[in-house]
Amino acid sequence: MTSPTPDALLGPADVRELAAALGVRPTKQRGQNFVIDANTVRRIVRTAGVRPDDTVVEVGPGLGSLTLALLEAADRVTAVEIDDVLAAALPATVAARMPARAGRFALVHSDAMHVTELPGPAPTALVANLPYNVAVPVLLHMLESFPSIERTLVMVQSEVADRLAAAPGSKVYGVPSVKANWYAEVKRAGAIGRNVFWPAPNVDSGLVSLVRRAEPPKTTASRREVFAVVDAAFAQRRKTLRAALAGWAGSAAAAEAALVAAGVSPQARGESLTVEEFARIAENAQHAEKKEPGQQ
Repeated sequence: MTSPTPDALLGPADVRELAAALGVRPTKQRGQNFVIDANTVRRIVRTAGVRPDDTVVEVGPGLGSLTLALLEAADRVTAVEIDDVLAAALPATVAARMPARAGRFALVHSDAMHVTELPGPAPTALVANLPYNVAVPVLLHMLESFPSIERTLVMVQSEVADRLAAAPGSKVYGVPSVKANWYAEVKRAGAIGRNVFWPAPNVDSGLVSLVRRAEPPKTTASRREVFAVVDAAFAQRRKTLRAALAGWAGSAAAAEAALVAAGVSPQARGESLTVEEFARIAENAQHAEKKEPGQQ
């Protein structure tokens, strides 16, 4: 692998100069906060365990701070960018700062929520600084759409990181926690200070590591059926599962029958259940009178 030039990564002055040249101002609408610290992006790549044979997909590359650091370490990088101006500019930035690696870079100009295939080899890793307003749906969509992704490291709002990595029984354990755990072993992997971003956000950020399970929890229910139970259980999280699942099951009595058949107390609440227990409830849907199709 050809070594990049020492100044290949973007510093604060580089980021502002690029943004000014493009007429770009980070927008709150898209949750844009550009990373301006080279040490931080190298730390992210190191924490992600990016290997020389990895094909990495990055969502929301922005001006390319993390993209360049990923290109230092991976075999290939494919970036998915929704912003017209940023998507048009990134290939030129890569070519100018890492000409020897430019052939290993691909840009997909699209909304990540609509991407179901990528050019080149199947991605083995996902590394991204995700805007907090779309972080969870984008993460779940990518994990579902690209089963070849073995390792993921995302930088998200600290509160979102806590939710994703929460264990059953935690106050912040909920839909993101369970759904992420369907795909992967999830854990917090560090904190990121506000001063490494431009503009500096009003919230702290955290790193979340997801290592894909060899296979999803063993169940005869489909992912969609399991997720429908999860959505119903947390839609009214203060209620017991008997009450919270009444709409999903058709009645409170049918919900209780499904729960008992699954070996789960009807008086329990969703925040106490593992993903495997949700799967068992979904398996026992025959005890329910009807089901509402769940969203991802």
